[in-house]
Amino acid sequence: MSDLTALSVVELQQALSAGETTSVEVTRAHLDRIAAEDGALGAYLHVDGEAALRRAGEIDAAGTAGTGLAGIPVALKDVFVTEGVPTTSGSRILEGWRPPYDATVARRLKDAGTVLLGKTNMDEFAMGSSTENSAYGPTRNPWDHDRIPGGSSGGSSAAVAGRLAPFALGTDTGGSIRQPAAVTGLVGHKPTYGSVSRYGLIAFSSSLDQAGPMARTVLDAALLHEAIGGHDPRDSTSIDAPVPTVVEAARRGAGGDLAGLRVGVVRELGGDGAREGYDAGVLERVAEAVALLEGAGAEVREVSCPSFGLALPAYYLIAPSEASSNLARFEGMRFGIRVGDDGTRDIDEVMALTREQGFGPEVKRRIILGTYALSAGYYDAYYGQAQKVRTLIDRDFTAAFDDDVDVLVSPTSPTVAWPIGARVDDPLAMYAADLCTLPASLAGVPAISVPCGLSEGLPVGLQVMAPALADDRCYRVAAAVEAALGAPLTDRLAERAA
Repeated sequence: MSDLTALSVVELQQALSAGETTSVEVTRAHLDRIAAEDGALGAYLHVDGEAALRRAGEIDAAGTAGTGLAGIPVALKDVFVTEGVPTTSGSRILEGWRPPYDATVARRLKDAGTVLLGKTNMDEFAMGSSTENSAYGPTRNPWDHDRIPGGSSGGSSAAVAGRLAPFALGTDTGGSIRQPAAVTGLVGHKPTYGSVSRYGLIAFSSSLDQAGPMARTVLDAALLHEAIGGHDPRDSTSIDAPVPTVVEAARRGAGGDLAGLRVGVVRELGGDGAREGYDAGVLERVAEAVALLEGAGAEVREVSCPSFGLALPAYYLIAPSEASSNLARFEGMRFGIRVGDDGTRDIDEVMALTREQGFGPEVKRRIILGTYALSAGYYDAYYGQAQKVRTLIDRDFTAAFDDDVDVLVSPTSPTVAWPIGARVDDPLAMYAADLCTLPASLAGVPAISVPCGLSEGLPVGLQVMAPALADDRCYRVAAAVEAALGAPLTDRLAERAA
């Protein structure tokens, strides 16, 4: 067969089902590509080729390869607890930790018959937009190795865009699936908050964290979403509702008919009312994608959501506050590294030394910010006010969906991928990468990024947002854009490499 790493998940399913290849052959092809390319990309933190091939062999022997996702390799962001597999969340403080259990999404993928290739690099504890905050070094963008692959799920985005995995799981707290998908030419979806289990996901911000798929096509992302979604009694925030019909919606959208669908272009997110900070090329590609939607029969209008402009400051109070609480468990006593325990120091000193050496600068910055925002005398002025803004953002979404439109659209990222190192010393510039993705995160609504062309030779993403539990609308619209543009954007990357 042709290069197995160039095939989509659907194409791999068909080849496996027809007996044209085996799971072992598919897995070995991806392991060979990891060995050849990952030295330059830095997408993976851990790969166990022997375990992957053994798992693939078991699936082939059972005769299930090609049934659903059985026999298809997958990569997991290193924030998902995985039994017996090193899990670090990109941090030195968890170096060497091998969890005794699986995250629910990891277990569901095992039950579906997927083959785990490895764990992917990420910004430490998912705090970042560039994967430069990893304690194990940066990941590079397959489109240009001198540029960032987005973050915090940059290892997953680079692995999939670079054909080191057919698809991957990421997590999205403020845009960490959608933004890396946008800057590497992938499809990335943040499901409705609570519709995919957070059990076994190392927490950053518990009211925002959400797992989701990253893939080269809309249908591939939908297949992965369907496999991991659904109620989980071990997650107290899990919604007891059926998984939205995302695969059916992706197939329907690929037909290109959006007749009667009402699309709102968000004025405050790169619309006529707010263009400062946006690349001209990004706005041009997004406008062209909106025109394609109109050509497919959608009714397009501009919608104002005035509170969206407050999402950035609100998020950077809420998320650090929750992080300061969640990361208190990493103290060097129960798991991970322990520093200074030589018998001459008390527990408090050991914990302080462990955190000093175990946490990186960005994690420390956010813990300090969050602790301050939650402190006596400041809680109401900062954290409390941010939660009020969150309510206003939710009301803007509700008003738009109730009265005006079925989906909202915007750029996913205001800019294309920037050079590695360009924003490391400017946290505010780094945080600005999340301008467009934060409102959907704060409101808990689903949002997808779909490639919509190139600017300066680099990928641009269109973001589609829908009401809670209407994830299928995101997939339908994204599939229509993908169909109108033709082959997946990553095919151009493959042609360039060839």
